[in-house]
Amino acid sequence: MGFGDYPKEYNPAVHGPYDPARYYGKPDTPFGQVKINELGSWLARRNKSPQAIAGAFSRAWWRWQHKYVQPKKVGIAPFFQLLVGSMTFFYAINYGKMKHHRNYKYH
Repeated sequence: MGFGDYPKEYNPAVHGPYDPARYYGKPDTPFGQVKINELGSWLARRNKSPQAIAGAFSRAWWRWQHKYVQPKKVGIAPFFQLLVGSMTFFYAINYGKMKHHRNYKYH
């Protein structure tokens, strides 16, 4: 699979039109149904290559897009989500500078 190609598991005759938010690989137990004692084997079955991680981020992005940004009647939720996400990001990168300005009470 090269950059911009369909996943190798995708078959148009079986799956129909391509959906970038769908995983076309072999189905596995969803994370919410994994028991604690099966967690190690479940994590061992995951593909941890950079290409698989990029694909997971891409699917998450498209699921977010389809749910919040691209419906016919878009609410204000995606704007607030981006706002809170950017505030959290900038707080995290500036935390080292801000922690020196704490107001301590000395007694």
